[in-house]
Amino acid sequence: MTLQRLLTRLADPAWPIDPSQLVKLSGLLGPDLELVRERWQQIPVERRRTVVRWLVDLAEDNIDLDYTAVFHLALADPDAAVRLAAVEGLCEDESRTTALALLRLLKDDPDPEVRAAAASGLGRFVYLIEFDRLDRRTADLVREGLLAVIRDPAEPLVVRRRAVEAIAYLSRPEVTAIIESAYRDSDVRMRASALFAMGRNCDPRWLEVLLRELQSPLPELRFEAARACGELSERRAVPHLVPVARGDADREVQLAAIAALGQIGGRLARQTLLELRQAPDPEVREAAAEALEELDGWADPLAFHFYDPEPN
Repeated sequence: MTLQRLLTRLADPAWPIDPSQLVKLSGLLGPDLELVRERWQQIPVERRRTVVRWLVDLAEDNIDLDYTAVFHLALADPDAAVRLAAVEGLCEDESRTTALALLRLLKDDPDPEVRAAAASGLGRFVYLIEFDRLDRRTADLVREGLLAVIRDPAEPLVVRRRAVEAIAYLSRPEVTAIIESAYRDSDVRMRASALFAMGRNCDPRWLEVLLRELQSPLPELRFEAARACGELSERRAVPHLVPVARGDADREVQLAAIAALGQIGGRLARQTLLELRQAPDPEVREAAAEALEELDGWADPLAFHFYDPEPN
């Protein structure tokens, strides 16, 4: 099937979308890309959503498929769901073009969820900044764009939260102050983002706060505190995580504590995970087994580990 015929069929609601044919949208350049750009709006909106979601899944399953050009085209789609899916599709792209596109969305998109997703997407570029792997001009734009959102109280909460989480990779005094301010916020959702940011920030100064929040009456704060303890990988957190891993009242908090023990390691963490691998609950057993795999992987000097800057 030719690209032109594929586009004709995509525009026709009578034709079922065949994911195997969408490979023709991979690696588009020049005239082929212009053809897709010209015909894109002829595809009904529900089918555009379906196409972009399929492209995200296909690219995740096959690293040889490159739908970057289509995702960039879809960032300008009039439908917010299409734009949101396109942002997800660009989650591993570290080009300056993508950074600038996300900054445009962060500044100008009318939909708060899309702007929040753009802020989250910029997090990986902040990670690159922290390790001097992004050119200075782009780095300045990314940092200034996120700071502008964080400092504007008129911004929707969800956008400011994601911006705080994104900028947290930077080990700078202004970022420490941002995290502290977020933690003092009256809205529990922002405080949860502050705990998330403490984990990303990887500064041991946050440990006492995180240990205290493991005792919070609010499960969303206990969850973020447990997850962040894993990110910090401080052995001092293990005795505090063990009782949470053995039986927090909230299942998601318990699973986060189990995962954190796998990230931190040590004798007590291993003993606890071995114990939980025999738990009667299959979900707990599976989580403990996965945590032990991670712990054993980090203990193997020949193992390869790949860093993923996007959280959950």
